[in-house]
Amino acid sequence: MANATFDLLLTGGMIVDGANSPSFEGDVGILGDRIAAVGDLRNAVAKLVINVAGKVVCPGFIDVHTHDDIVVLVKPDCFPKVSQGVTTVIVGNCGISAAPLQLAKDPPEPLNLLGEKSDFVFESFRQYAEMVEAARPAVNTAALVGHTSLRVKHVGELSRTATTRETASMQKELEKAMAEGSIGLSTGLAYKNAFAATTDEVSQLARVAAKYGGIYATHMRDEFDGILEALEESITIGSEAKLPIVISHLKCAGPKNWGRSGEVLAAIESSHYHDHLYMDCYPYNAGSSNLDLNQVDEQVDILITRSDPHPEQVQKLLAQIAQEWGVSQREAAQRLMPAGAVYFSIDEQDMRAILGHEKVMIGSDGLPCDPHPHPRLFGTFPRVLGKYSREEALFPLRGAIHKMTGLPASIFNLRDRGELKSGYFADIVVFDPIEIRDVATFESPNQKSIGIEYVLVNGVITFRHGHTTGERAGRYIRNSSSTN
Repeated sequence: MANATFDLLLTGGMIVDGANSPSFEGDVGILGDRIAAVGDLRNAVAKLVINVAGKVVCPGFIDVHTHDDIVVLVKPDCFPKVSQGVTTVIVGNCGISAAPLQLAKDPPEPLNLLGEKSDFVFESFRQYAEMVEAARPAVNTAALVGHTSLRVKHVGELSRTATTRETASMQKELEKAMAEGSIGLSTGLAYKNAFAATTDEVSQLARVAAKYGGIYATHMRDEFDGILEALEESITIGSEAKLPIVISHLKCAGPKNWGRSGEVLAAIESSHYHDHLYMDCYPYNAGSSNLDLNQVDEQVDILITRSDPHPEQVQKLLAQIAQEWGVSQREAAQRLMPAGAVYFSIDEQDMRAILGHEKVMIGSDGLPCDPHPHPRLFGTFPRVLGKYSREEALFPLRGAIHKMTGLPASIFNLRDRGELKSGYFADIVVFDPIEIRDVATFESPNQKSIGIEYVLVNGVITFRHGHTTGERAGRYIRNSSSTN
């Protein structure tokens, strides 16, 4: 492209386009917030030229499973995200969303994972989207509406299924939210405040999301012994509503289920609805949430990450605390609650099998409000690239990047994102393919990864050589059928 003029020109990098195409050496020209050209731009001129020879240039990573609903507003630099190359987050997962919800009392579990009572101030979904735009976080944000949030707002007693009238109220609320820009519905049916919901209650809501081209993302009712039945319920909901399904953080949890990943993946592949069924996964053999007595079985290690009554016990294993107190682990857990925990309940080989599946996207599921978070908050994406692609060859680099970019952009219908392509938004990551790796550990989780050189969001350099630039250019991403 002779004599072309760009605002920014990245030259000499290894282009990995996000579409799972073969990589090639080339240049990327950026004009405003868009990619203007990709290829041989050696004769082009630009206001700023950056030589990225020896580095990979790829689309910005899309974190499809986050709980950053409040954080994008109160900590808009989004350092845990941009420092690992994330340029877009999907919030509102696991049935819990900040909007549309106002709270007059402390948030019930698991809504407390998002923030405190004072954080839930959104009478409408429109208000939340407008506040995201006003905060201008460092990353783009797209939001699901949480089923549990709808239940808290409209169902009188959370321990039972919704009445016909309550379901109608939730449908009306969801329809309004979809019109105002939500991208779909999420559920967290394993949690006690949603567990009483029937399949039909959820299906009625999923049909509303489908009318607006939305998606259904689900933390299934059971990730333990009843995983196949829970999977079948998820498929029933999605197929009845006729919308895409994303199984959140797919895993075979608990020692009795270790080794079942092949069985679970086969059930997904053989499903009549498999063409519309997708999954996300985080690259660790441990999960994290509130401390749950139902998961205290003395078979797996449980690391305490927070405790309201006993903050001095944070960063200790539950077994150690129980031994020090001279009580059972279950009794120790009761004393610690309300609390947060990391559960080492996943088999590494199961996780690898799921992570490597062609329909699996990458989602961190990080909990940014946790004082001692799971290392996935800071390390997820570099861990996939460094440990599982480069070191263990679980999948080629271009396949790993596709899981983080082009695949989620297509599934969540994030238009003009997820690929290095002329006309697409300039969400771009430049990283060192030899050096990139995660550093965060369970003992010391708040550590940025190594190897991320540049992060651009909508054409603006947001992160450079290990530091944020102070520039924030993230946007709220609405569904294509919204009226806003």
